[in-house]
Amino acid sequence: MSDMTLLRIGILIAGLVLIAAIVFFGRPRKPGQGKRVPRDAAESTRHEPTLGEQIARDFEQQGRAAGETTAQAELELFDRTLEGGANNELGRRTTEEFDKIVTLYLAARAGQKLHGPDIVVAAEKAGLVYGHMGVFHRLVENHPERGPVFSVANIMKPGSFDMAQIQALETPAIAFFLTLPAPVNALDGWEMMLPTAQRMAELLDGVVLDEQRNALGRQRIAHIRDELRAYDRQREAPPLTKPTRW
Repeated sequence: MSDMTLLRIGILIAGLVLIAAIVFFGRPRKPGQGKRVPRDAAESTRHEPTLGEQIARDFEQQGRAAGETTAQAELELFDRTLEGGANNELGRRTTEEFDKIVTLYLAARAGQKLHGPDIVVAAEKAGLVYGHMGVFHRLVENHPERGPVFSVANIMKPGSFDMAQIQALETPAIAFFLTLPAPVNALDGWEMMLPTAQRMAELLDGVVLDEQRNALGRQRIAHIRDELRAYDRQREAPPLTKPTRW
């Protein structure tokens, strides 16, 4: 075999080796799985949920009324109290028409539930009566025929408190509804509903929340009072009429 032939074979072998190296090292690598975070570091980034976060999570886990907005959720929950329930007419509204709902929630503390028998006892101590639609009502003293000043419903469907199953009832929260117009002025109704919710919260070791399910503070209370004063003034104002020309 001539030297020229050997040279050609050597060049061919070197070319094949070079091509194999290009193919191997040019192959894309698989993406990494990420660095493993030490357990101590992961735990250091954890934080305990706030009261609002815990209550919101409990509401979701327990099937809280769905709705894209707070107003929709409130109306849906109010509508549920009008479905089925007790046949007792005590606390029945004189009209189904309303133009505003003021809502408060009494929620159990994180990791706890409100129990049916405790709710019944607290409602009675707070001056509420069980009646129409299977919910609790605050009535006008000596004038129950005027309908409820406000009502208290379960946030769990269907919204009522079934006394036949009250021993087994557990719920993350109950809702207070001041439905306007009421048999009293809006502000008077609020001044009856707020202390009732606060009293029941004490008895049940719960927390009073506003319609956004945030802790009810003084600033929010003052704002609601201003809104209801304006509501009362608007309803009491005489209609605008043109002066009569003689």
